[in-house]
Amino acid sequence: MKIVAVCSLLMAILVGCGAKGDSYDNIMSKKTLVVGVSADYPPFEFHKTINGKDEIVGFDIDLANEIAKDLGVEMKIEDMKFESLIGALNSDKLDMVISGMDPDPERAKAVDFSDPYYVAEAGVIVRAADKDKYKTPEDLKGKKIGVQKGSTFEKVVTQIPEAQPELLSKVSDLVLALESNRIEAVIVEKPVAKAYASNRPELEMSDAVLQPASDGYVIGFRKGSPKMVEAANKTIARLKSEGKLDEFITKATQMAEEQ
Repeated sequence: MKIVAVCSLLMAILVGCGAKGDSYDNIMSKKTLVVGVSADYPPFEFHKTINGKDEIVGFDIDLANEIAKDLGVEMKIEDMKFESLIGALNSDKLDMVISGMDPDPERAKAVDFSDPYYVAEAGVIVRAADKDKYKTPEDLKGKKIGVQKGSTFEKVVTQIPEAQPELLSKVSDLVLALESNRIEAVIVEKPVAKAYASNRPELEMSDAVLQPASDGYVIGFRKGSPKMVEAANKTIARLKSEGKLDEFITKATQMAEEQ
């Protein structure tokens, strides 16, 4: 009987450790949605001083807020490096990742995705003095090109012949590298590129056109969370039908340009 009891206890411990369940249930239980972002990506997520207080704002933040409202829970934001987000999600430090993330096959092995909520177009930032020099991807052949580490633009940069990618965690560091002549261009989301270029007279948007790497940005959830995915998809569908997503990106871009 003692042996049976011990074995039963061990089985219960093992099952308890392995069974995480749908993240929806955990979120509803604690009444809090913990959202992971990499807040250096205007206009999607970025820091801004509002009434003397540092706030994380942007398009993705507005969308996450709507999901939290529809769930009837509070939202908490965790800011970290982009490449750390999925690991934090799967270690239960986060409930949701929304940070300009594309649904590539490797990520699909680790997380569940929402429906796409925004199609990412690549923008190329160059120094203003080089705008006429770099008009096409071919003009940038063999050059050092800045790309955010872990982002979809690691794939997009391959459209530039013989490109030498310079991978950094923060877009702001990439822009600094461009301004200091360490690289020749930076590839980021088009609204992000516009935001940086509009705030820095020494920078310009290049006319170079690159193709999107995916069908759109998605929200990531822990594997095995169909109820949470369904809840997020309902919010996304509602916002699309109401035209709110267009309002969010316009507002976020304006806020980024005012920095």
